[in-house]
Amino acid sequence: MKDIFKFDFSNFRGDFFGGLTAGIVALPLALAFGVSSGLGPSAGLYGAIFLSFFAALLGGTATQISGPTAPMTAVSMVVIAGIVAASDGDVSKALPTILMVFLIAGLLQIVLGMIGIGEYIKYIPYPVVSGFMSAIGVIIIVTQILPAVGYYPKEDNVYVDKFKPIAEEVILENILKEEAGEGILVLEDFRETISRANKITQDDIAQESKTLAGKEASGVIGALKVMPYAFKNIKWLEVILAFFTIVIIFGFKRITKKIPSTLVALVVMSGIAMIFKLDYRSIQEIPSSFPELNLEIFTSLNLKVITTFIFTALTLSLLGAIDSLLTSVVADNMTKTKHKPNQELIGQGIGNSIAALFGGLPGAGATIRTVVNINAGGKTKISGMIAGIVLLCITLLMAPLASQIPAAVLAGILITVGISVMDYKGLKAIPNMPKSEVIILLVVLVLSSIWNLVYAVGIGLVIASLMFMKKIGDQTAKASKIGSLKEEKAWADEKTFNPKLKEEVFIKHINGPLFFGSTSDFQQLAHQIPDTASTVIIRMDKMSYMDQSGLYALEDILVDLVRKKMKVLFVNVVEQPRYMMERIDIIPDLIPPSQIFDNIEDCLDWVNQNVEDVYAKDGSLK
Repeated sequence: MKDIFKFDFSNFRGDFFGGLTAGIVALPLALAFGVSSGLGPSAGLYGAIFLSFFAALLGGTATQISGPTAPMTAVSMVVIAGIVAASDGDVSKALPTILMVFLIAGLLQIVLGMIGIGEYIKYIPYPVVSGFMSAIGVIIIVTQILPAVGYYPKEDNVYVDKFKPIAEEVILENILKEEAGEGILVLEDFRETISRANKITQDDIAQESKTLAGKEASGVIGALKVMPYAFKNIKWLEVILAFFTIVIIFGFKRITKKIPSTLVALVVMSGIAMIFKLDYRSIQEIPSSFPELNLEIFTSLNLKVITTFIFTALTLSLLGAIDSLLTSVVADNMTKTKHKPNQELIGQGIGNSIAALFGGLPGAGATIRTVVNINAGGKTKISGMIAGIVLLCITLLMAPLASQIPAAVLAGILITVGISVMDYKGLKAIPNMPKSEVIILLVVLVLSSIWNLVYAVGIGLVIASLMFMKKIGDQTAKASKIGSLKEEKAWADEKTFNPKLKEEVFIKHINGPLFFGSTSDFQQLAHQIPDTASTVIIRMDKMSYMDQSGLYALEDILVDLVRKKMKVLFVNVVEQPRYMMERIDIIPDLIPPSQIFDNIEDCLDWVNQNVEDVYAKDGSLK
């Protein structure tokens, strides 16, 4: 922590050009992500400015450039759409709640870093990440087709009029809820309801219809539903602008990668549209002043609404952590350095929290921008801070010009982002992947695309965890030879065992941990021991760990064996399993200390002295 505010200016020239280049590259993406989120281009810019600066200053990856990213924006869209819908479609009314969710996500990231979660992010299964990233690509591509063809559902009167009957029902339902909250008995005072209903204007119905239309058209399923309307109302100028934006982005890369193709496409297509004064739709106006602190986050706090989005805020924080740390690994590989994962989470959390206070979108470490920074000479955190300052300068000096950028151009940029973000490596590997991993990938991909990103990832993690536990349980049971007692083979140190006592003494070897994944087979032990046996030796030399499930499974078996008057002997009980057994009194109630031996030699000596040879090899009494 002492080194956070220490700066290394030895590479200032490289850091300056790295930050300058990364900031310029970030501009079109920040604008595009802001527009697609529903909060406008300024939200994307503010998120990039504050997150880039503070994540670089306080994070644990020297060359990382942070800002809004495709995954974070996709999840943010879900949050924004849900809260706007609950706020009667009024973005300004919903904004304080939206920003509070983003603030909580940032604070949770700080907590994750402080408790050391950064070390464990790497354990998230690849199929979950792959399915999620491909779903992000699908969501962005499908939802950006509408603005790319110049179609906006809320502005299509034919489509909006379909929702007028439902809008009237919703407005009436809201009136009834208001009356219930005021303690008015509707059936007894129906005139009050009629009086309030008479005050409803056509504008109110139209506004509610637009809100319902926008909600219905949101997401992948919503976009697909309105595609027929979009293609009936296609605006060819918007299509041309979006199409040539995509062509330039993918085509210019083949000419040179020194100049960002996204920036070239933005400048060229926007320049053409402005110079020739084409009749295009521009993005929302961007304020040219310094971002203002949004104190309504606290003054308009609605705890009831916030609590419903706590899980989403946690998902945002975890997603940002994964996104950032994956980029940190890329940066490490390029610079031959080692990032500090927990410090990086703290820096990202602080950056996202400050961005939320100023109305910015949440984000994470951005791989493309980080690679650009490194290739341009960036080596220290100064480069990330400069990238944020560059974006701030552009906002203050060029906001009026940036406000004239065609919306279709940004839609084209986002479509290329969607195409690029999909995990083609994982998708191509599906035919060769284990079935369990294919199921996880497809479940996350499909559910994320058509249902809910947050829940899909949760379900994917649960399925992955269950499959992993089963696999490990099966492998452990197999290695421990728990399930096949008849194939027990003597260990080398059991050569002093008296062969005449094979019918009277049964030796069980446990070759691995006894935990929930192996208990079902182990529980068959009591039923498989020969009836002739009077003594059971359980060797625990290699049983290094026992969990609660294994403990109770062992207890059940021991109770059964003791009930059958069998002597149970333990050999070489390791410290952790012994502690577990002493905790619930297996030792000494079921197995007294006299029946616990430090080595097999002492145990076999006891057997030779205390067990009689009473059965012949065929199981009959001698």
